[in-house]
Amino acid sequence: MDFNLFMNDVVDAARKDITEAGYVELKSPEDVDKELSQDGTTLVMVNSTCGCAGGVARPAAANSIHYDKRPDHLLTVFAGQDREATEKAREYFKGFPPSSPSFALLKDGEIVTMLERHDIEGYSAVDVIGKLQNLFEEHCEEV
Repeated sequence: MDFNLFMNDVVDAARKDITEAGYVELKSPEDVDKELSQDGTTLVMVNSTCGCAGGVARPAAANSIHYDKRPDHLLTVFAGQDREATEKAREYFKGFPPSSPSFALLKDGEIVTMLERHDIEGYSAVDVIGKLQNLFEEHCEEV
């Protein structure tokens, strides 16, 4: 099997997982600036092809939003794939080192907090759902 074809399939599946969950994919720096500067709360999932993204982070992203409080905007960038968009998004995550997978919570375009890879890797999807919903409870309005 051609490795590039295999990786394309993996990337396509990872993109589909998160967009089908309701997240808007940002593929350019211009998309990032437009979407991350919005008023309200914004959750950005930094997607990747690693096992903890597929086994924990994407399922947590999809399931955590079924809650009384949730962010106004659900966005995603794909580390290692849409490099310029990811680099631009990370400019908004001041004080946090690059991390993927990860979740950034912003309010009115300013970083509030992040769940970094070390908050995801080694945990179950249910654990990460709880962590995200705790952030939603503290920073988001009822839907």
